[in-house]
Amino acid sequence: MDTADDTKTDSLFQAPPMAEQERMVEAILFASAEPLSLARIEERLPHGSDAAEAMQALKKRYQGRGVLVMKIGDAWAFRTAPDLGFLMQKERVETRKLSRAAIETLAIIAYHQPVSRAEIEEIRGVSVSRGTIDLLMELDWIKLGRRRMTPGRPVTFVVTQDFLDHFGLESPRDLPGIKELREAGLLDNRPPPGAMPGILDDDREIGGDWEDDDDRDQEEMF
Repeated sequence: MDTADDTKTDSLFQAPPMAEQERMVEAILFASAEPLSLARIEERLPHGSDAAEAMQALKKRYQGRGVLVMKIGDAWAFRTAPDLGFLMQKERVETRKLSRAAIETLAIIAYHQPVSRAEIEEIRGVSVSRGTIDLLMELDWIKLGRRRMTPGRPVTFVVTQDFLDHFGLESPRDLPGIKELREAGLLDNRPPPGAMPGILDDDREIGGDWEDDDDRDQEEMF
């Protein structure tokens, strides 16, 4: 008698078939305005569901489609297939371009995170204005990281999930190299003196004197 009762109790919490779980995950992602982590998705699924397995099944089903299931940092979202991005160009409105100083600062943070302001200035060879940092934080492309366990405990900066999402990256490890950055128009084709290793020039060393563009962040556009 006890065994029958136990079986009945277990059946009340039986997870839906995997195909149904996949449909549920699809609906949750479709309705979300932002990427969702597996933990947040699993909170909405019936008891006993496996969000990770359902997500992998959904990702596989969307392979080769115009819309893909992409991992962005620790979260997941539907995104237009990269090779079809050109179809959206006419609808994309670019309201602000970054100055050279802001681009260099963003590149240093992306490739060297977590990095302190002093370390950014050491790599660039010039001081970083507060306006540059404020602009990148206003765009929600960088955020404060952990404090260094050094005298003064300086704060560090890291890139955000919005930054990864904007450039279609799963993690900072997927950042492009010098060739891809120049082809995308994010870098001048003329390598500046003292270019950053692996960012602005693969074969140069740090140490040149760069022109400080920070005071012109809002006026001089790259």
